[in-house]
Amino acid sequence: MSVMTYLIRMIPMAVFRKKITNVRIKSFLYYVPYAVLAAMTFPAIFSSTGSKMSAGIGCMVAIVLAYCKKGLLTVAMGAALSVFIVQILL
Repeated sequence: MSVMTYLIRMIPMAVFRKKITNVRIKSFLYYVPYAVLAAMTFPAIFSSTGSKMSAGIGCMVAIVLAYCKKGLLTVAMGAALSVFIVQILL
C-alpha cells in the first residue's frame, strides 16, 4: 500500500517536469480538488441520516449559508440544526 501511495504521488512529478502553461489544462487542474471534495462529501451527506428529505434540507441550508459567506462552524451548526428540526417534525 505504501508503494502505491508513493507511486501515485511520484508519477505526476516525474511526468510533468516543466511548468504547465496550457490554459485549458491549468483550468482543469484548478477545479480537481473541488470536484474530488464534492464527490466524497455529497454521498456521505445523503447517507448520514435516516431520511433523504432531512439530508437534502440540511444540504441546502449549508449551501445557502456558505454562499452567504458564513464561517465553517456556522454552516455546520446550521445544517445540523436544520436536520435535527426536520427529523423531529417527521
